[in-house]
Amino acid sequence: MRRKAVAVRREEIVLAALEQIRTQGIAGVRAADIARVLGVSTALIFYHFGTLETLIIEAFRQAAERNLAVLRAELNRAGPVRARLTAVLALYGPTEPTAGWQLWIEAGAAALRDAELRDVVQRLDLRWRDAVVSLIAEGVAAGDFRCSDPRGAAWRLTALLDGLAVQFVARQDTVSAADCAQWVEQALAHELGETAPALR
Repeated sequence: MRRKAVAVRREEIVLAALEQIRTQGIAGVRAADIARVLGVSTALIFYHFGTLETLIIEAFRQAAERNLAVLRAELNRAGPVRARLTAVLALYGPTEPTAGWQLWIEAGAAALRDAELRDVVQRLDLRWRDAVVSLIAEGVAAGDFRCSDPRGAAWRLTALLDGLAVQFVARQDTVSAADCAQWVEQALAHELGETAPALR
């Protein structure tokens, strides 16, 4: 039987680890469970990654890279800056199927105790916030938005989404997707100097 290429095998292990993190949380991830899912030995897991901690950090790093690829694709789309900004905030928010907020809430908690994981999480976080800053600044430069502090506006908007993510994902049934959409749109209109939509 042919052995799988190293890159293919590593990718399989990372994806299995991410699934374990989603279902069991970081504290519940075990090399034996990942090996069992893949039908390989635990020794193979450690051969490729050395330690379970290294595997978990690599799994989050790859998840971050996939998130950033989605962000880059959205930023490269043509169209009005308001539409692109709205789309980026929707992707960042907790109600998009691709958002993966359960994974990132888990990562954020674990990053308090792991400097290397904290670097991965922070890089992803800052890249999203910087994208929102640049879009708001672009709209201001074009005369589409009235905002004297694009950086502050971006951080307030993404902080709102961070808080809503905790409520929507970790404390289920406290807020709805419709609530999130309405509150973010109201905050966005306020930050851009637009007339805010009325509360329902």
